Amino acid sequence: MPRFEITRQTTPEDVAAVGELIRSAEAAVGKELITDHRFHDAAFGGGQDVAGLVAWDGDRRPLAYSQLIRGDRRWELELVYDHDTERTADALAAAEQVLAAAVDIVRSEGGGHVHLWITRPTDDHEHIAAAVGLRPGRDLWQLRRPLPVAEDVTIETRPFVVGRDEHAWLDVNNRAFHWHPEQGGWTLDDVRSREAEPWFDPAGFLLHEVDGRLAGFCWTKVHTDHDPPLGEIYVIAVDPDLHSRGLGRQLVLAGLDHLHRHGLEVGMLYVDADNAPATRLYLDMGFELDHLDRAFVGDVPPG
Repeated sequence: MPRFEITRQTTPEDVAAVGELIRSAEAAVGKELITDHRFHDAAFGGGQDVAGLVAWDGDRRPLAYSQLIRGDRRWELELVYDHDTERTADALAAAEQVLAAAVDIVRSEGGGHVHLWITRPTDDHEHIAAAVGLRPGRDLWQLRRPLPVAEDVTIETRPFVVGRDEHAWLDVNNRAFHWHPEQGGWTLDDVRSREAEPWFDPAGFLLHEVDGRLAGFCWTKVHTDHDPPLGEIYVIAVDPDLHSRGLGRQLVLAGLDHLHRHGLEVGMLYVDADNAPATRLYLDMGFELDHLDRAFVGDVPPG
C-alpha cells in the first residue's frame, strides 16, 4: 500500500514533485483543483490554517495530494491524484488515505463541517468520500456557450473602480446571496484577496447603476490556461430590490459581450443544479451543460 506523510514544510524536491502531480491532474480534468497560493503556504509553512498531505509510492513519486484549509465557517478539502491509468488503483487508495488523514486533522483540531469539491464525480469518488465519512451535497453545473451572442445589450455598465466600489458591491452581493454557503457573507478582505489575484481585471468587473445606486453587476474572469481560453461569468447578481426587471439577462449579455470583444470564443459559468430560475435563464440563452461538479460534505466530531 502507498504510504502517506503530513507535510507543512517540505524539501524543494518534494514541492516540485507534488507541483508536477497537481499540474498533471488539473490538465486531466481541465480545471484548477488546488488553490495555488494555499499550496505555497502548505509547502513552505506560510500559513497556520493550511496543511498539505502527500501519499508517495515506493519510488517516492507522489500518488495523491490533499490540501486542508481552515475557514471561518468550515474546513475546505482539495484533492488531486495521479491519473496515469497504470497507477489508477494505487492512486485511488492513496487519495482515500490522504483524505482520511485530513479528516483526522479536523477531528484533532476540534472538529467541524468539511467540504470537498470533485469535478466530474465518478463511482470511485463516491466510494472514497463515503469511506472518510463524507456524503454528496451540492451539485454545480458548468455551462458553456459559443460567443458572440446574437442578442443586443440594452443597459449601460461601467468598470469596477478599485478602492471605491468595494463597499457598495459587498452590500448588493451579500443581500443577493444571503442564502448561499460560499458567495454570501463576503468581507472586504475577501474582495481584496480577489483583487490581488493575477487574473483580476477591473475592466471585466461590470457594474450597472440606476439613479446613482448599484443595481447589479457581472464579474468576469478569463481562464488563459485553458485551450481554448474560457471566459467565465464569475459572479453575477441583481439587487434584490430590483428583481423582475430583466436585469439578470442583460447583465449576462453584457459580460459575454465584454468577453467576446476581448477575443474569447467560449463563455462559461457555474450554477447550482437546483437553482431552477437561473438554470432556465441560462439554458434559454443558449448555454449547454459541459460537466457536473459535486460537493461532498460531512460534520466531523472533535476527538
